[in-house]
Amino acid sequence: MARGRHSRRRIGRGWIVAAAALVALAILGGGTAYATYRYDRAASTRVLPGVSIDGVDIGGMTRDEAIRAVTEKADASLGASLAIKAAGSTWTVTPEGLGTHAGIERAVDRAFSVADSMSFFSRVYHRLSDDPVPTSIELRYAYDHGAIEAFVQQASEETFRPAVDASISLVDGQLVMRQSKTGEALKTQAATARIRTALERRRVSVTIPVEAVEPKITAAKLGRTIVVDLSENRLYLYDGFKIIREYPVATAAPGYTTPVGTWEVVGKVENPAWHNPAPDGWGAGEPLVIPPGPGNPLGTRALYLSAPGIRIHGTYSSSSIGTYASHGCIRMYISDSEELYPLVPVGATAIIKP
Repeated sequence: MARGRHSRRRIGRGWIVAAAALVALAILGGGTAYATYRYDRAASTRVLPGVSIDGVDIGGMTRDEAIRAVTEKADASLGASLAIKAAGSTWTVTPEGLGTHAGIERAVDRAFSVADSMSFFSRVYHRLSDDPVPTSIELRYAYDHGAIEAFVQQASEETFRPAVDASISLVDGQLVMRQSKTGEALKTQAATARIRTALERRRVSVTIPVEAVEPKITAAKLGRTIVVDLSENRLYLYDGFKIIREYPVATAAPGYTTPVGTWEVVGKVENPAWHNPAPDGWGAGEPLVIPPGPGNPLGTRALYLSAPGIRIHGTYSSSSIGTYASHGCIRMYISDSEELYPLVPVGATAIIKP
């Protein structure tokens, strides 16, 4: 009986020891889990090992450290030179100067979020073992479209070369003939797009396109021009820059003026009537109106110029041709005036040079 009681005591003690061991293990396990939890919380202020932004390894860095490291890389990119070429000109700019900004803080936020995408045990394992989590995060840049457009506008103004129209003009009493020339202008929309692409791809140079600006008036479109040379008393008819007719004329007698300048043919009349322009002056004693026909001072054809009272017309006083004999008008032989008349349209330029 005594041995039975002793045996039951030993069995009771064994259960107590086992229970105590289980309790101890539970306490120990709970403490380890808590410690692990606290470690994970503390380590969450640093980026997981193996994470990089734009080639910069920021594993194990705090947020501020990561921002500084990535900023250094971004500053080098933003400060890099970009050569922009167009129409023989080159501008050296930087992405930052064109309004480009790097999204550094957002990239660092994405780096920290890598840990959030992993299980508790996985991220603790990688932190404790320093086993890299190979993750490459792109550093994104924001581009200022308005700043790029402003640059293109400036470049456009600096390189614009206007087209030159063909012309015959009177400059300081001399006849000047100017050939047409094609101009040049930036293709602004295409230029803006190309610069944006160059920034996105981090190129070191880009050529922006230009387009030809065609003249409105070429030699072929210049049309007919009358030139009256007072020093020679001759009239020349130009088609473009080519003389196609040449006639002797009479111009103003001393005391009267055939006005020097650039004028326009504003009207044409066949068999015109003559209206006395100065009945109280040099026309005193002459009829107020002389109808068409022989003896009419305007002959059979008249071109009216924008110069007040001035006409290019035929005359029956053929002996006056080649001399200074008129009251200001330009006289021609009747046959010459009839030949010239259909060759000159209303709106044509008439230049009278000294």
